[in-house]
Amino acid sequence: MLFDQWASTSVADYDDARRRARLAETRFGHGWVRWGRTRRVLLRALVIPLLLGCVCAAYTAGDVAPQRARLARTEPAVLPVTPAADPRMRDTAVFDLVGLGALDSRDTVRALPSLAGLGSVWSVRYDNSGIDTKVIGDLIVKVTDAAHVDNVVLVGHSMGGVIALEVGRHLYTGSTKRLTAVMLDCTPVNLNAVRPESRNQGEELLRWTGWIPGARESRTLRLLAEMYSRRDNFVDYSSEPPGIRGDRFARTAADVLWQKLFNEDVASNGLIESQFEAIVAGGAIGDLGAMDRRVDGKPRPAIVFIRPHDPDRDPIVDDEYTHRVLIDTVGGVGGTLLVVLTRGTGHADPIQQPGEYNEVIAQQVVPFVRLEQREELTTGQAR
Repeated sequence: MLFDQWASTSVADYDDARRRARLAETRFGHGWVRWGRTRRVLLRALVIPLLLGCVCAAYTAGDVAPQRARLARTEPAVLPVTPAADPRMRDTAVFDLVGLGALDSRDTVRALPSLAGLGSVWSVRYDNSGIDTKVIGDLIVKVTDAAHVDNVVLVGHSMGGVIALEVGRHLYTGSTKRLTAVMLDCTPVNLNAVRPESRNQGEELLRWTGWIPGARESRTLRLLAEMYSRRDNFVDYSSEPPGIRGDRFARTAADVLWQKLFNEDVASNGLIESQFEAIVAGGAIGDLGAMDRRVDGKPRPAIVFIRPHDPDRDPIVDDEYTHRVLIDTVGGVGGTLLVVLTRGTGHADPIQQPGEYNEVIAQQVVPFVRLEQREELTTGQAR
């Protein structure tokens, strides 16, 4: 005859005290008599750092390490884009440097065919692990020596102008090349020239990259930062509390993944950090001063500053501040400065406004650079 080993029970037989007693009898460490509760609390506490360690190990091995290895293989490069429009300008090479968040300037150069009026045009591609202006300068000397080119023009858009000034100082004071001109497009000469909103974002980036291990290489953190910066695309502020529009969130996430994470031809976190640090360092004014003094009898370079006529059209850089600094440093009587005021452009956007950029370069910048160099050569020979 078979008997059920458990007594039949019903809802009415439920006893919470009995449940608790049974749970205590079967839980881990129930047989520990001496310091049992303390030992169990300590074991539970050890689980937290163990889990965090596993997460950190997976983060380092799966996210940081592959990116770090890839970035270690990158290096700066200069890429030929457009030959000189005038055969007489073949002895001049124009090198274009892009701004914050970009890796190379080929698309920008293609939007500015007027640069060929100054010479053959090259795009500078940054080292995706960071920026070393001395290495970029040495690379420019190497390729111009190979091409038998003696004159160099540097063009820098936004933060790229800061890099162009530092590279220009290396070329002007430490090489045999003649630095014909440096063209700055909405360039902040120091951190005070960056508007407070953009300055705060950059400083927050530096804090995060300094606090979080692997932040310079991590794609996970890049995804979170990019999604946060684009939150207005998918957050519904009309509800209380604000909600998420699922379809827009998915589209935004897809854009970030394909444009910023899966795209190998995009600036890394570390490069963006290095670009912003170049502004923070504030050496542009010293570089301008160095190029305003004759070195080894070489002509001083012309300095060209392109900015919107209406400063409010540039939401990132206080162009009036940079304008004043340039006048004080390289302007005035005997100066080498040309300031070009545009009507329809914003912050360093030649790809969006190629028409006006090409017009002012062809009609104002090219004639000024040629005239300034003739005057500088004449003055140098007179001395």
